[in-house]
Amino acid sequence: MALRKLIFRVCALNSRPHSVKVLNTHMSAFSVLSPNTDLRVKHDRHNLCFSINLDGEGHQDGAVLRYKFTSKNEVDLLSTYVPESFRGKGVATLLSKAAMDFLVEENLKAHISCWYIKKYVEENTLLGYKDLIIS
Repeated sequence: MALRKLIFRVCALNSRPHSVKVLNTHMSAFSVLSPNTDLRVKHDRHNLCFSINLDGEGHQDGAVLRYKFTSKNEVDLLSTYVPESFRGKGVATLLSKAAMDFLVEENLKAHISCWYIKKYVEENTLLGYKDLIIS
């Protein structure tokens, strides 16, 4: 299923070091949820992860991308997890895009341990993410 529309609106960050950044996204092709569902990619800097609540209630079914800092200006993008019932619907793509945009915004470089994020970077060459990757 094609991902037809992806819009990120960046909310202002709180100046505290453990602030959480929320990115709003809209996926019109996301078939499991209603056609106009807004998915929110939450960046939790304290827990070093990006997440999406997929059940709409904040209880279960969450997708997550985890990372760790390997130095002041480098991160390792460790893994993505999407619940089985939501796989193949673009959820990991949203997480990967949010993580790569974080690298751009913070002027960071990355090692990529996660196979899916490697695939995302390779398939989206026009976005210029390859320059951020450390082999």
